[in-house]
Amino acid sequence: MEAILETGAAAGIDYAASRLAERGAPPAKCSNCGVPLIGPYCAACGQERDTHRRSVMGLVHDFVGDIASFDSRILRTTKALLFQPGELPRAFREGRTRRYVPALRLYFFVSLVFFLILSVTGITILQLQVVATPIKVIHDAQGHAFIRNPAYDPNDPDMRKMPKLIPISAEKANLAGGLYTFSAQPYFFQPLGRGAQLSATLRERLDSSSKAIETAVDQESKPLTAKQRAEKQALKGWLKTHVYGGLVRLASNPAALNEPLTTWIPRVLFLLLPLYALLCVLFYWRQRKKFYLVDHLIFSLSVHTFTFVALIAAVGLAQLVSGGSVFLFLLASVGVYVFFAIRRFYEQSWFWTTVKFFCVSGIYTVFFLLPALGGVIAYGFLYS
Repeated sequence: MEAILETGAAAGIDYAASRLAERGAPPAKCSNCGVPLIGPYCAACGQERDTHRRSVMGLVHDFVGDIASFDSRILRTTKALLFQPGELPRAFREGRTRRYVPALRLYFFVSLVFFLILSVTGITILQLQVVATPIKVIHDAQGHAFIRNPAYDPNDPDMRKMPKLIPISAEKANLAGGLYTFSAQPYFFQPLGRGAQLSATLRERLDSSSKAIETAVDQESKPLTAKQRAEKQALKGWLKTHVYGGLVRLASNPAALNEPLTTWIPRVLFLLLPLYALLCVLFYWRQRKKFYLVDHLIFSLSVHTFTFVALIAAVGLAQLVSGGSVFLFLLASVGVYVFFAIRRFYEQSWFWTTVKFFCVSGIYTVFFLLPALGGVIAYGFLYS
């Protein structure tokens, strides 16, 4: 059947060409594939009849036309992406693809612009300023020892429900005297060198805490076998190399995590794209005849593309206001955009749009996005 159809199509082209020749139209063949030409374009391969080979003005005309057409597509795509949530994937589903830049190309372009801005301006994704807080051992009238709970915060409704003091044994009380707890103050989208460098005092506190950890690992009431002693030595080496080493790297260079974050975040987010699409498939299973998997993938691409746009805006905003305000802006802008995109693309009622928005966004954020980003940060801290 394919051979018959191809033969019939070729015969049709030849017949049309011969009829045009009878009416005085100049006969010609396509320079690319040799098929007789019927109009300004080849019906078989799309090659133009007039290639403007000898016309400089023709080349200029084509160049200006291509630029104008490209610019108009970019402007329409930008307008749809920013101000019409869900329009780009809906246009793809309805076959209106010539008006806009393809979704995958747009995603790579916007993500590239985001990381290029960070590179050119010297702005880091994350810097962590290491802070050492002395561990204070508190004794009550009965001689029981306690240390302050570092998670306790009287200004936080959730954290003030936690115990203010944590009981410890006498051995641990002797070990804890003069030691420190370490925390990290995060700085998002700040210029390189935002945090202070490693000081001699902080280095001494890190060294004393490292020795205390080794002492705690060595303490054991019962005798150990050769295998258990080897495992303990391996644990000591791992803690000293990775945990203590990670703290030293962060204290020496607060932007130490920026390189692994810049390297792995684009890969992780690209791998998460199909997972978001599969969640949409799951929650819109009853509409599977209307929405194919590729439709959900294009929707996922548009959502993640806007996320990078919001990140670009957050980079600029972080230079003017505090990090907490930037985080709220990022969360609110992406959340509102995704909600209206779901409403426009899937065309369901406001009630079901709200329910599915919270379900899809909650599952994706809690079970996929946050663990992936946490894994990247942990890997950078331990092995960078």
